[in-house]
Amino acid sequence: MSAFIQQLPALIGVVIGALGSYWASARGDRARFRREQAARWDERRLTAYSEYARALKKSVTLAYRIAAHLGNDPHPHPLSPEEAAPDVAAATDARDPAGEALLMLGTRDVVEKGRRWVVVVMEMEAFLRARTHDPEAWSGMLERQRAAREGYYAAVRRDLALPPGHAADWALVPPRNP
Repeated sequence: MSAFIQQLPALIGVVIGALGSYWASARGDRARFRREQAARWDERRLTAYSEYARALKKSVTLAYRIAAHLGNDPHPHPLSPEEAAPDVAAATDARDPAGEALLMLGTRDVVEKGRRWVVVVMEMEAFLRARTHDPEAWSGMLERQRAAREGYYAAVRRDLALPPGHAADWALVPPRNP
């Protein structure tokens, strides 16, 4: 019995070491799982945010082209409202599922900024459905749309902890004649 008592401290040390190793390993696994899960959700949010932006940008591009046909915008490829109708309907239909994904995965700030952007886009579409010819009013809408888009992108960058990006207010330089 005395041999057992002599080895008891070593046995207790082995048990404590095994429990400590298990605890450290489990804690590390839990931390890694949380990091991986956060990365997966960041990827899903980025996808939802990008799809929403792509759907709205499709509507905006069509609006530019229709506005050019009505004499409100200098877009180089005008498109009549009749010719654009199927594409406008498809773009509008694509916004719904993208908006639902945004509502499900987006933060309050991103969702609010996305709502502001789509409201301006819807105002642009109503302006064009009325076949309004007012380049000055159209220019004001474009500025509001650009500001709303910039606000959306800034909110997305904050949510995903990305560095600040470009405002996308690119001045187009006319081509030089050689």
